[in-house]
Amino acid sequence: MPKKVCAAHILVKTEKEAKDLLTKIDGGEKFEDLARRYSTCPSGKKGGDLGWFGRGDMVAPFETAAFSAAKGSVVGPVKTEFGWHLILVKDVR
Repeated sequence: MPKKVCAAHILVKTEKEAKDLLTKIDGGEKFEDLARRYSTCPSGKKGGDLGWFGRGDMVAPFETAAFSAAKGSVVGPVKTEFGWHLILVKDVR
């Protein structure tokens, strides 16, 4: 079980927006480009990069999704108090 995750995310207001973006990712569009274009989080400017974080650093639904995903995978849509997230798990350790 990983102790830390390095991830990026895209934060949008609706589940439909998140699903539409997931379709674009599945179609070959780059996660980072979509994060820069659509994410409402300030991290969007950095392609959604959140860096490394441990357990307890993120809200529970986000953390659960990030820590249960395989390296290189995109998970979501995940609903939190902030909106809907797509999470790219870049690395685990």
